[in-house]
Amino acid sequence: MYSDKVMDHFQNPRNVGEIENASGVGTVGNAKCGDIMRIYLDIDENQVIQDCKFKTFGCGAAVATSSMATEMVKGKTIQEAMQVTNKAVMEALDGLPPVKVHCSLLAEEAIHAALWDYAQTHNITIEGLEKPKNDISEGEEEEEY
Repeated sequence: MYSDKVMDHFQNPRNVGEIENASGVGTVGNAKCGDIMRIYLDIDENQVIQDCKFKTFGCGAAVATSSMATEMVKGKTIQEAMQVTNKAVMEALDGLPPVKVHCSLLAEEAIHAALWDYAQTHNITIEGLEKPKNDISEGEEEEEY
C-alpha cells in the first residue's frame, strides 16, 4: 500500500520540530480528516531557505509528506520552493494511495502558508504566491489531483 520511501519518512521523519524566531510559519489543516501541518522556515537575507522544520498531527502519510517537503525546500530559494508541488512531493515519495493524496496537498499548502507569512512580515511580494487556505478541504471537490 505505501512505498518504502513513505514508510521510511514516516518511521524516521526528517526535520521534526520548531524553529525559534522563524522567518515564516505556515499552518494548514484538513477538517475532513483532522490532519494539521505546521511548517517553519528560516530564510536568509538572500531569500534562501537555510532550515525547515515541521510539526504534524495526522496519519503516517501526513508525517511522511511533511518530512519529504522539508527536505525538498531546504537550501532552495523562495522561487525554487514555490515549485514544490503536491505532485512533486508524491513523486519524491514514489507515490501515495489515492485516499492519501490530500496529505501531499497539505504539504504544498503549508510551505505556501509559511512563505506567505514570511512575505507579509517582510513586506514583499512572492511571484505566484496566493493567500493560502487554512483548511484545504474547502472547495476540495474542484481540486485536480
